Amino acid sequence: MSLRLGVDMDGTIADLSSAYHDVERALFGDREVASDDAAEADDREEPGEIEGKAALKAARHASRERDQVWEAIRQTEDFWLGLRPIEPGIVRRLYEASIANGWEVFFITQRPRTMGLTVQRQTQQWLIREGFETPSVLTLTGGRGRAAAALELDVLLDDHPKNCVDVRSDSKCRPILVLRSPSPTAEAAARHVGIEVVRSVAEALPLLEAPSRPGRPGFFSRMFRS
Repeated sequence: MSLRLGVDMDGTIADLSSAYHDVERALFGDREVASDDAAEADDREEPGEIEGKAALKAARHASRERDQVWEAIRQTEDFWLGLRPIEPGIVRRLYEASIANGWEVFFITQRPRTMGLTVQRQTQQWLIREGFETPSVLTLTGGRGRAAAALELDVLLDDHPKNCVDVRSDSKCRPILVLRSPSPTAEAAARHVGIEVVRSVAEALPLLEAPSRPGRPGFFSRMFRS
């Protein structure tokens, strides 16, 4: 049967993290944030109060800086076209696998709008540039689980555990968590609720292609038995 595959964009195939930090450095420079909150606090306050106020002030400062970074991103023309792939060549490999195996692939994103082209058009052009012809791009505002159910997806590749749990709970879709940095706790929790874990999209491809190979039941067969 034909596989209906959902693929998350940022953190899964597109390197938003590096681009975000480039904007952050452009705004604030390369510096370590050192807090003098405790030194500035009233000497009459208890240590616990000082630490609590320092943490709250630091959190508010970090939140303001995040807002500034995202506002700068929104003001950048065609920002999403400038991202680099996390795994060079992986978009082309996804395309070739989809053709060879008859998959229907949907690229899913919740990117905010920026100046220039729409998020959908930027994402489509980026995918075409990286080697996926005529990509289907869906821009979402709600949960991944409901989208996966509406699209009748069989599998979703995503780098966020929360999205994978949402999909597992609200649809028949089987999520694959792309967990690039080792995290035994997160991996154990994911596997406990039936979420497959891989280190890269390249590692996920053999799992998805296995059903097309004689005598190789693998992940796809397990998916439809559960």
